[in-house]
Amino acid sequence: MFVTMQLTRAADYGVRAMVHLAGLPGRTRASIAELAQAANASEAFLTKVLQRLANAGLIASFRGPTGGIELNSPAVTTSLLDVVEAIEGPIQLNLCTGPLEDAPACGRQSWCAVHLVWARAQAGLREVLRGATLADLARDSAMRVEVLPAISTISL
Repeated sequence: MFVTMQLTRAADYGVRAMVHLAGLPGRTRASIAELAQAANASEAFLTKVLQRLANAGLIASFRGPTGGIELNSPAVTTSLLDVVEAIEGPIQLNLCTGPLEDAPACGRQSWCAVHLVWARAQAGLREVLRGATLADLARDSAMRVEVLPAISTISL
């Protein structure tokens, strides 16, 4: 049996919801039902994910007739890393790549060649995710949606 390294569904759905919010006109609120549809998730599960994003300060929730969910900070300053870590916690590829107080069982960090690879890979992943803003992702998603109907009408 293989175990893969991948994000949880919570992170995936959270990213989808955040990209959807970033694609809306500024300060526009979306309902949980709208976000659940955009994320292809159940409202109940997505509500739990949204709570994590709200606790991290990435979104704000409003009640009442004009209520809904909106981004709490500009999409141009919110990175994919911000979203993933709000849901998953800090990215850590291996026990030894966390803060030293979190990895006391591994005394190999000072001499282990594999540790250096894990640390570089983790730093690279964080850099890639930090470089992808919600604004960029929303723009790229909108462009792909606009191109998709044109591609589907081409007959081969």
